[in-house]
Amino acid sequence: MIGTKCVSILFLVLLTFLEANAQLSKRFFRKDYTYLITTEAFYKIHTVHRTWAEAKQRCEMEGASLFYAETDDEANDVISWWNQTQPFYWVYVGISDLLAQEVYETIDGRPVLDVYSNWGPGEPNNAGGVEDCVILRRDGTLNDDRCDKKYPFICKKSLNTLQWNNECDMPNQDYVYNDALGRCYKFHTDPKNWTEAITYCSAEQSYLAIINSQVEDDYLVKLTEDAKKDGVSGLSLIGAVYLGFHNVDGTGWKTIKGTPLEDTGYPKWGNQQPDGGTNETCGSMFYTGQLNDVSCHHKMFYICEHDIKNLSGAIDERFNQLIE
Repeated sequence: MIGTKCVSILFLVLLTFLEANAQLSKRFFRKDYTYLITTEAFYKIHTVHRTWAEAKQRCEMEGASLFYAETDDEANDVISWWNQTQPFYWVYVGISDLLAQEVYETIDGRPVLDVYSNWGPGEPNNAGGVEDCVILRRDGTLNDDRCDKKYPFICKKSLNTLQWNNECDMPNQDYVYNDALGRCYKFHTDPKNWTEAITYCSAEQSYLAIINSQVEDDYLVKLTEDAKKDGVSGLSLIGAVYLGFHNVDGTGWKTIKGTPLEDTGYPKWGNQQPDGGTNETCGSMFYTGQLNDVSCHHKMFYICEHDIKNLSGAIDERFNQLIE
């Protein structure tokens, strides 16, 4: 006869087993990525052409990496999906000889011979002595090419590297949830100009922060105060952080969502601000919380904001979806 204690232990073991297996069905990374069950990874074909360095950076901005096939099977599966969805004849992959001529390695330092390395006939040939980056053709062959050419590319996120920020319903672990506001925020200490800041926030499925209340302003002031800002290089202006409002088109101050600033709930400018006229058309916040106009080209800190849409069901509907 099995005792009550043993039954409880067996129940806990079974529950743990079921929960572990349920985790295997959690295959959501981002809405713009496709999960391939055969490779247990997420992929996105970027249709906007970029240089090799820009492609690598964009993938990293999205929490992924510039794709290279690790095996013949992965190459075949990704190429099959690519041929079904996009017309491009080649894409950049995460392989180059930028560190040492003719020493081809992946972006994470693996020798090309240790991964998929089906070179085309006569390749790599370093034509003209300027071909240091690698493309993958839709026929499955690799070719070296110039890194400054602009091509489409594929980003990849492996399932086994995926972590989930449950409070913010997103993969980015560095966003912090504020219970009073019901939103998540990230203070970026890598200085960017205003347009670049918008781009980085968007790549993280967020937007340049918009203040809608005194409570939110107080929180952003505290977030700014707590951020590690000392010793950061690349800053061209200190004392303020970029936010999501502007007067770029000269029709009045509005948020990046098109709402007039006076309708946001927090149109509190600093003393004698805005004062820059047509020379200062981007929005920022003084470290003390008041709004400030600033030239858009300055390299500054910035804050991204992430909305949690229908949090009660968001994870169940997307992240826990079963892949047949």
